[in-house]
Amino acid sequence: MQERTTFPRLLQQHAALRGTRVAYREKDLGIWQCWTWQEAAHEVRLLACALAAAGFKRGDNLAIIGNNRVRLYWAMTAAQALGGVPVPLYQDAVAQEMTHVLQDAEIDFAIVEDQEQVDKLLEIRDTVPGFSQRLRHIIYDDPRGLRNYDAPGLMSFEAALEQGRTFDAQHPRHFDDAVAQGDPEDTAIILYTSGTTGKPKGVCHSHAGLIGAAHHGCGFDGLGPGDEVLSYLPMAWVGDNLFSYAQALVAGFTVNCPESPNTVATDMREIGPTYYFAPPRVYENVLTQVMIRMEDAGAFKRAMFGYFMNVARRCGAAVLDGAHVNLLDRLRYALGNLCVYGPLRNTLGMSRIRVAYTAGEAIGPDLFRFYRAIGINLKQFYGQTETCAYVCLQPDRQVRFDSVGPVAPGMEIKIAQSGEVLVRGVGLLKGYYKRPDATREALDENGYFRTGDAGIIDADGHLRIIDRAKDVGKLAGGALFAPKYIENKLKFFSYIKEAVAFGDARDEVCAFINIDLDAVGNWAERNNLAYAGYVDLASHPEVAQLILGCVEQVNEAMSREPAFAAAQIHRFLILHKELDPDDDELTRTRKVRRGFIAEKYGVLIDALYTGKTSQFIETRVKFEDGREGSVSATIAIHPARVIGTRAPAEDPAPAKPLRCAA
Repeated sequence: MQERTTFPRLLQQHAALRGTRVAYREKDLGIWQCWTWQEAAHEVRLLACALAAAGFKRGDNLAIIGNNRVRLYWAMTAAQALGGVPVPLYQDAVAQEMTHVLQDAEIDFAIVEDQEQVDKLLEIRDTVPGFSQRLRHIIYDDPRGLRNYDAPGLMSFEAALEQGRTFDAQHPRHFDDAVAQGDPEDTAIILYTSGTTGKPKGVCHSHAGLIGAAHHGCGFDGLGPGDEVLSYLPMAWVGDNLFSYAQALVAGFTVNCPESPNTVATDMREIGPTYYFAPPRVYENVLTQVMIRMEDAGAFKRAMFGYFMNVARRCGAAVLDGAHVNLLDRLRYALGNLCVYGPLRNTLGMSRIRVAYTAGEAIGPDLFRFYRAIGINLKQFYGQTETCAYVCLQPDRQVRFDSVGPVAPGMEIKIAQSGEVLVRGVGLLKGYYKRPDATREALDENGYFRTGDAGIIDADGHLRIIDRAKDVGKLAGGALFAPKYIENKLKFFSYIKEAVAFGDARDEVCAFINIDLDAVGNWAERNNLAYAGYVDLASHPEVAQLILGCVEQVNEAMSREPAFAAAQIHRFLILHKELDPDDDELTRTRKVRRGFIAEKYGVLIDALYTGKTSQFIETRVKFEDGREGSVSATIAIHPARVIGTRAPAEDPAPAKPLRCAA
């Protein structure tokens, strides 16, 4: 078991044991910059001393805002070294969204990436009542555009390090004494929930909890100092905190930060990570781009790709798992690996991946099989912000697309009588920040966390998530209605980017659909269909027929599942705009805010259920620069063919608790 310790002490251990090995990389102006463990430890010391010189002390909270940057990861460790708590915020949130977190966490100190984030904080400080005496210290990494700023408390990272150097010389024991005082049960980070159903809550995790989850996860997949991870997902998301921070400091592997979100694909090819995570939408987008390129390729390349992908679908997963495959198929697969799979993995930057994970939403079976078929060890895991993103993991050679795997080492799960998944174990939250009432509500009398997800444990001990427990309902006829299950089936198609299903207490299921502009746009160009933008493309009758085909395939698949056969989609419409976090329709982690959408687009829901063939709507939208405007359209409503249904299966019986103490 990992020695009970803290993150700053882990950093010091790596600096002592493997000081000259590369710990962090960041691409800047096209060049990869590298820092060793010794250099990282030294920079963290200076930054912590700079914060101490400014008055930051044990128990204070430090806001961290920006894209994945090495210095922002160091800021987290620097705050922890002084007994403070980092509070990362989503970098794409507008100033108004940040205000709640900054107020709730009582933020006086912030370290941010660039001018964009500085402008947001200064706007909040100048315009939000009660903030004139807060946000007294703001340190920025990228100085571009900030030369003439003279706001009180604003300081460049270089100037801060210089102050830290002076403070360290004057108080040589301050940093070491502060690190020594750190306790494993101290709060290591506050991560705010996505706020799907209300105001975000601050989830407090201890050093012991995060390090314990990271230690078990690294042991599970054999991660060590030789591994590489590409850190490109939001730092405010619990998954990035586990993969790019906690596991990196436990295992000692190298963290790589891309130049920008727009260069992730290029930077990934240059780094070739061995350990990788992406939500299903990223894998879907990558596959969509691959298929678009193949559709534009010559006849010979298309034929070769099709032939070898058939071989891969037949035996690729078995080859990856080391299962028996006949000699002829092994030879065909080896040739396919030489001609198709290997070059494709290299193009995607996945040629060195040993372990790849996905989570957050269900991943489509075809999508899952595609990556495993071409030799990428893609697996699923299950977790939440409150559990350090750590509950279930799929072991090698036990990978299934319809489950999230058995319970992870150090965790325990059981299914409540209501069908809700309950969790207890190493990575559980300490509590919600300043919300003892919410903490009591989230934990039952035996210390189990109520996940809010409905699930079942199958005969092999694998957990299957059906939907959010609060969203699972019944149709008017009594059949099970699980909207997320239906939505995920729709999103398995590359042409569909987002979907929202309705049907609770109604006679039938209807759905909103967002098309994928890239995939449908490429299809339109190949079919000589002219369009001027998203609104125009979404309204084309030919596009409606394309999406109708997807919907009816979903209905056909659901007709073969007794529990969901009655929940086939009867009518659908293609929304005139993409659902957007800036319009409060999605959370920053791109989860559907179902209640808000139902209220905002109530007129469209009424049109679906009253037999209308079209409905006019005008919708207010927010632009990236803060301006507001409107989008209007007359939206066509389309019926879908429903296949004969069977009676729904009985609700599953509660399963016994499962635990893994490995």
